[in-house]
Amino acid sequence: MRARDVMTSPVITVQPWTSAKEAAELLSTHGFTALPVVDDDDGLIGIVTEADLIRGRIPVDVRFTHEHHEAVAAGKTVGDLMTSPATAMSTGTDVADLCQALIDARIRAMPIVDGSAVVGIVTRGDIVRVLARDDSAIARDVKHRLEIYGGSGRWEIDVHDGNVHIADRFDDDSDRHVAQLLALAVPGVITADTAYAGQEQSR
Repeated sequence: MRARDVMTSPVITVQPWTSAKEAAELLSTHGFTALPVVDDDDGLIGIVTEADLIRGRIPVDVRFTHEHHEAVAAGKTVGDLMTSPATAMSTGTDVADLCQALIDARIRAMPIVDGSAVVGIVTRGDIVRVLARDDSAIARDVKHRLEIYGGSGRWEIDVHDGNVHIADRFDDDSDRHVAQLLALAVPGVITADTAYAGQEQSR
């Protein structure tokens, strides 16, 4: 499974001169956690997150504190607040590698690029939604891909908690290897194994 299979696209982006308020409105309206920041050619130059937007922007309620707080000059534009340069990954990145990058960097969103142009974004929420896909939907997608490859009526597919078992009516190791790879590329699949249906029936 690749980043292109799970990314949100087209992606809403902002530019450095976008106001902080407008960026906050976009995040709030769409339920996003981050927005890629692009130049005039849609090239990625940074990212602005919820944390960037709230930092220093809520005034202290002086009625309920006796502590002295220095005033913080909150940035007015995305360019004042964004993290730059931003980490990004390509559309062909393995989702397993993308997940590890999100965890290692402790970030919630990863811009996806084609060359330097932003074409999508993947969030932790996107990954969780993939993991939560219904087994019947996964089975339909696996069956569809296998029928395109090897014809209809050949494959028996069983899916339980995202784990796929494929029984092949034909005894062909090469085809079963391809079938396993095709199944693993389906969003929501955790593991995939294959077997010759004749062997299973003879047990």
